[in-house]
Amino acid sequence: MARLAQTAGLTDVQQEILSTVRDFVDKEIIPVATELEHRDEYPQAIVDGLKELGLFGLMIPEEYGGLGESLLTYALCVEEIARGWMSVSGIINTHFIVAYMLKQHGTQEQKEHFLPRMAAGDIRGAFSMSEPGLGSDVSAITSKAVKDGEEYVLNGQKMWLTNGGTSSLVAVLVRSDEGHPEGTAPHKSMTTFLVEKKPGFGEVRPGLTIPGKIDKMGYKGVDTTELIMDGLRIPADRVLGGVTGRGFYQMMDGVEVGRVNVAARGCGVAQRAFELGVQYAQQRHTFGKAIAQHQAIQFKLAEMATKVEAAHAMMVNAARKKDSGERNDLEAGMAKYLASEYCKEVVEDAFRIHGGYGFSKEYEIERLYREAPMLLIGEGTAEIQKMIIGRRLLEEYRFQG
Repeated sequence: MARLAQTAGLTDVQQEILSTVRDFVDKEIIPVATELEHRDEYPQAIVDGLKELGLFGLMIPEEYGGLGESLLTYALCVEEIARGWMSVSGIINTHFIVAYMLKQHGTQEQKEHFLPRMAAGDIRGAFSMSEPGLGSDVSAITSKAVKDGEEYVLNGQKMWLTNGGTSSLVAVLVRSDEGHPEGTAPHKSMTTFLVEKKPGFGEVRPGLTIPGKIDKMGYKGVDTTELIMDGLRIPADRVLGGVTGRGFYQMMDGVEVGRVNVAARGCGVAQRAFELGVQYAQQRHTFGKAIAQHQAIQFKLAEMATKVEAAHAMMVNAARKKDSGERNDLEAGMAKYLASEYCKEVVEDAFRIHGGYGFSKEYEIERLYREAPMLLIGEGTAEIQKMIIGRRLLEEYRFQG
């Protein structure tokens, strides 16, 4: 086993789960990932394999048919999966965030209705905050829900749904003014709705349309879509938690654990880039010796390995903090920021080690070079993470004068 990115203090069960996932990645994902990615093909066989392994229910409590594992176990599994192909980890992540939000905030009826089928992988989750015009400013959401008897009528356009087409359950954040008088702070007048739909594109239920896949530079295979609501009627019992006005806090809780997940993805992609770089450096010869014997390349490998190790350690710390029940927004923000930035740098260094061949679609590093930038944006940009980190540091180190 490689020396980098090892995690101390794991139980026998955790080690067995990780070993199983690692074997699956090496045998079932890495050999086909680049070919599927170039075709932008949904990895159905891989997803079926993950379903068989029980990974869709990894953190869902045992009482609902899941494995009841920790965020740390989940993050380490995501790291392994992203090492094989980042798009597959995205399919898992959005599902996990919705399951986590249901577990933490759902009514008992909602948990019993959705979680067993989510644990089995029969229901796949997606979540939706962003809109075409708001970017990182969640308070600017314009999609709206209006109460009509025992239902709500939803209208608006959402953007950047991972699993938008393949999912059958979407957690959608919209503005809901009912019960919240004019002048209420924007984040206190938002509600999360649990929207069930059939998988696919076009009109997937009356009033709900998934137009089609957004064509992307990287992060292919997984479907990223818009979501258009035009008179979409949702029963009142599909308000997450049963009470309006709590959606912003529910979503932020989900995104917080999502940031640990994105950090884990960054660690996995960086680890794979290092593996490719160190392997190629020992195979490629120039000036009579392997390029790995040149001091400039050794310096580059040393920097890459150090970044892989540092990002992994911060990701593990953030996951363990959340598992302990403590507030972890500082640690999650730091881990997501560092892991995504280091991932970009390690991938670029591996790309440089490959020289001209790194520019060829024949080599795996070309795919990683297009995938890494998504991590700089997903679950909050670097600038958003710095704002979170800065504010929390000022809380912790408040000057008493």
